[in-house]
Amino acid sequence: MADKSPLGEVRPREEKTGESDLNDQSDLNDQLIVSQIVSGQKELFRLLVRRHEKAVNGMGLSFFRNPEDASDFTQEVFLKAYRNLSRFEGRSRFSTWLYKIAYNTAINEVNRRKEYYSLAEEDIDKLTNSGDTPERAMLRNAAKEAVRAAIKDLPHRFMVCIDLFFFYDRSYQEIEAITGIPVNTIKSHVFRAKLLLKEKLDLLVD
Repeated sequence: MADKSPLGEVRPREEKTGESDLNDQSDLNDQLIVSQIVSGQKELFRLLVRRHEKAVNGMGLSFFRNPEDASDFTQEVFLKAYRNLSRFEGRSRFSTWLYKIAYNTAINEVNRRKEYYSLAEEDIDKLTNSGDTPERAMLRNAAKEAVRAAIKDLPHRFMVCIDLFFFYDRSYQEIEAITGIPVNTIKSHVFRAKLLLKEKLDLLVD
């Protein structure tokens, strides 16, 4: 059982760790799942996949804009994470560690393709729950417009910083950990996006 693909449909050994006990969305439980996997319950990796695959696939769509390429990218990222899971030391959130793997995987491919698409150019509903109120939909559209303006003519490495801040809810420090870009550089680009967002919101209120 332990040799099966971590992305396969394998039931966890509930006598050791019940799935319901590990289905909470907290960072602590991510670390608990990782420790259980490293200790031998490798089939539990599918819980991490289930929890984070939507976000990783969304990053893939940003970089490649093709669902098939994004799916291949997602598979590759989780396989890399699985193979290197013992190197996760818990100094950051598991999602930050995972997004760093995803970013490095994607950026290597983008450097060959010379293209990146911001999530502001995608349908954000693909990454969020549908059924927003009109007010939330209006705010989301305003955010997308502000991000589009902020990333205009930016190199793709800075575009992804803005995406990580606005659409993946990463802190400046986490974005630095993921991308290797200095915090002050990240802040300057995010600050411009925030100013543009304020302008859009002011127009909506007037």
